[in-house]
Amino acid sequence: MRFDWIVTEESPQLLRDFIREKALPRKFMSAVKYHGGEILVNQQPVTVRYQLAVGDQVSIIPPIEEGHDTVAPSYKPIDIVYEDRDILIVNKPSGVVSIPSVRAPDTSMANRIKGYYVSQNYADQVIHIVTRLDRDTSGLMLIAKHRLAHAFFDRLLQQNALVKRYLAISSKREWPTDHGMIEAPIARHPESIIQRIADPSGQPAKTEYWVSQQYAEGSVLALQLHTGRTHQIRVHLMSIGGSLVGDTLYGPTEQPLKRQALHCHQLIFSHPFTHQRMIVTQSMPNDMLEWCHTNQGGK
Repeated sequence: MRFDWIVTEESPQLLRDFIREKALPRKFMSAVKYHGGEILVNQQPVTVRYQLAVGDQVSIIPPIEEGHDTVAPSYKPIDIVYEDRDILIVNKPSGVVSIPSVRAPDTSMANRIKGYYVSQNYADQVIHIVTRLDRDTSGLMLIAKHRLAHAFFDRLLQQNALVKRYLAISSKREWPTDHGMIEAPIARHPESIIQRIADPSGQPAKTEYWVSQQYAEGSVLALQLHTGRTHQIRVHLMSIGGSLVGDTLYGPTEQPLKRQALHCHQLIFSHPFTHQRMIVTQSMPNDMLEWCHTNQGGK
């Protein structure tokens, strides 16, 4: 991995100031300096006190990320929606966890992505997951392919500049408006380590919704998170009487779907290296489409 820039500033500038202007994280630069990376100007090693001139090529080569033995490679296929040097976006199927756990030590998406990296003979083997999804939620997951991309995406998340939009099927049929905001603090359930509840004592949470289609047994919604609380969509919809179809944790135990009908269908962000506006979309999966087909003839 190598990152290159051309100096365009005509006034004298130290390399350390140039690096600061590029907002390169201190932790990243520390790894470059002390763990086998290189800092070059015009292909020659230099220190950060080097005096730059207009037209100089600054190159930073970080150390290779060898990966963790705790993430064993799995060679089950992954559905790649987009990939370039810096990022990987995959379509996660329902029923697969994002990261390894005691119950799924080698079948998570991280394991599958590790297997893909190994099969592609990528030098960097660390799996930097930027956006996770619950086991039964399908859709787009964003993975940074190296530590600098991960750091830049963390900044976007902190600035709420990485937009995640979902498609969901709610059991609620009637809505006061086609577009609205659910604002309700979310707290831990007092009698469960898994469940959450809408409660004034909780952390602030905001979910925007658009009613896409209404059926006799529910509605298809487009949703955007403005905060990132655990189970936020599920809790917010339950709190207004419209739990997700298929959600046995927050809805009835008898359900027409085998999992909650929630799908991350769109990611919107500015690419941290090309600065291109990225809009990546993944259509609704078959089980949710089948529910819609079965319930046609509603409103």
